Amino acid sequence: MASLLLLLLSFLLGLADVHGENFRICAFNLHNFGNSKANKEAVMTILAKIISRCDVCLLQEVRDSKGTALPKLLQAIRRYDTRNQYTLLASERLGRSESYQEQYVFIYRSNTATVRDQYQYPDDLPGDEDAFSREPFVVRFRAPKTYIKEFALIPQHTTPSNATKELDALYDVLQKVRKIWKIENVMLLGDFNADCDYLPKKNRKHVRLLTDSSLHWLIADHSDTTVRLSTSCSYDRIVVHGETFNKAVVPSSAKPFNFQQEYSLTEEQALDVSDHYPVEVLLKVTGSSAFNGIVSFTSYCTVFHSFSFLIFHVLL
Repeated sequence: MASLLLLLLSFLLGLADVHGENFRICAFNLHNFGNSKANKEAVMTILAKIISRCDVCLLQEVRDSKGTALPKLLQAIRRYDTRNQYTLLASERLGRSESYQEQYVFIYRSNTATVRDQYQYPDDLPGDEDAFSREPFVVRFRAPKTYIKEFALIPQHTTPSNATKELDALYDVLQKVRKIWKIENVMLLGDFNADCDYLPKKNRKHVRLLTDSSLHWLIADHSDTTVRLSTSCSYDRIVVHGETFNKAVVPSSAKPFNFQQEYSLTEEQALDVSDHYPVEVLLKVTGSSAFNGIVSFTSYCTVFHSFSFLIFHVLL
């Protein structure tokens, strides 16, 4: 009886993967992630829980100068979620100052996504050289189960004092990526510092990323992506280029993930993890019975038959 009940539970948990689970892309500013955080077991457990929710997760503010913190994080994720295979791809250390540098890091499920190409933007546009403190490290992914199959991710962690200029310069990066890879399905994501004092309303008209109608900002301006109760700013954003990509997004799925509430943490405990909430969006999956919100009659019959079969044997 016990073994059959366990079998039934396993079957029910597995339904989410077979019927209706979409492809999740996340961006998370880890707030000065290095050895200090990597040595805190409680923090690493929460980070593993958060990141393992995502098929592809962009990490920012990674300051792993000794190269030991990231392997610990990947190991923690692999221990926490043994059902998926995780790997990472990191940029070189970026920054104008030797004393302060960061990396862009993508941690992704290699069983649902593969890296097709990568491109470190050289930041040498004539007349606008060195526009970024941390120039984008662009990655092209293939995700066969998604509706669009393939897409490029342009990450950016802007410098707060220069957010308007860097956000506008991202438009040039987008055009460069479209040209060199001949791709239209492009997402820009990360801590844009795109709100409050860092991006005043009067500056928005000067940001081509905001004025071009082919770009869709998925995280609403009123969304709070900050952990501190004393702030309410939509710093972290997700932007997609083109109608095809926009239509491949599950409607209303783009949002911050409030891990403090989800894991019942105090503000102090949450701030030990980060002062930002991750932002996320779901892509529609072609193989899902719930694709476009329509569940097929055949899928219902298959699930009902299997479920009834298990219930019958459990009751016996």
